[in-house]
Amino acid sequence: MFVDRIKIFAHAGDGGRGCVSFRREKFVPKGGPDGGDGGRGGDIILRADTQVDNLSALFYEPIIKAKSGVHGQGKKMHGKAGVDKIVKVPMGTIVYRAQGPRARDEHGDLLPQQEPQVEAPTEEPIVDLAVEGQEFVLAEGGKGGKGNVHFKSSKNRAPIQYTEGEEGENGYFLFELRTIADAGLVGYPNAGKSTLLTKLSAARTKTLHPVIGVVNLGRYERATVADIPGLIEGAHRNVGLGHDFLRHITRCKILLFVVDTAGSEGRNPIEDIQNLRREIDLYDKRLSERSWFIIANKMDLPEAEENLAALKQRFPSVEVVAISAAKEDGIKELKSKLAEWLERSTSG
Repeated sequence: MFVDRIKIFAHAGDGGRGCVSFRREKFVPKGGPDGGDGGRGGDIILRADTQVDNLSALFYEPIIKAKSGVHGQGKKMHGKAGVDKIVKVPMGTIVYRAQGPRARDEHGDLLPQQEPQVEAPTEEPIVDLAVEGQEFVLAEGGKGGKGNVHFKSSKNRAPIQYTEGEEGENGYFLFELRTIADAGLVGYPNAGKSTLLTKLSAARTKTLHPVIGVVNLGRYERATVADIPGLIEGAHRNVGLGHDFLRHITRCKILLFVVDTAGSEGRNPIEDIQNLRREIDLYDKRLSERSWFIIANKMDLPEAEENLAALKQRFPSVEVVAISAAKEDGIKELKSKLAEWLERSTSG
């Protein structure tokens, strides 16, 4: 199961309670207070991990809890701090604060969010985990309470005061994954994007979610290419799975528009490019300013040559690479061009 957007509830560990204790040893019958402090609650820490490719683990653990601190003990023994909870998330995970009820069951335990819908974020993100190994403390554990040793004074030799540990930070959060790749393959269903990615890399694509392939460009150079699932008209209005797909291209350095040049399913490659460009522009105008190129696929089929000429005439300033992914024709040239385009986008 692929999950790229989910709402969770996080509760850091509570601090341990301070201890009320008095030293009672042989020859020291009234030794005074020696209650230790409670341990600090564990933090909830997010860590970007390249070995994680989606948020499905959080689907099965929508409530994330860290361990609470241990209560203080006599002989001035401090309680042990709660263990931090490390949550591994994919690179490209953006976290927002979210609204949600603080529901509890009959035992007082927190319940998960009841509504199946995940609302759109209304605030700026609190963190963008875009770098491998990057960590972020989502919720801090509560401080431990003080033992009665802290309340001794000249007027109060045997204090029975102590403090409870602080409650750990908690709240609802929205996790949203945006794929990080050098290039994004954009195109309508059946344009051949999945086949192309398997020829460029060792990736095995799945229809309903983005897949990243690593392309060997030679000279020890590699690039990551994301197969963005097929878009449909109205995607910018979230028709179908519009936003679920479109947000994954926001991090790509360049966009590669893959079209069925032969129009084998009654489509017009020029209209496809125009419609795709329009959907992207309406979703985020900044994407329209990104470098983009055309991959004219299915050149082994009839009418492809005629349509290719029309495609070049309609978009004279856009570089076009003609290929047949199914027959692996033009793949070598495409890899060479990909290296050139990425170098140009980096230097520019």
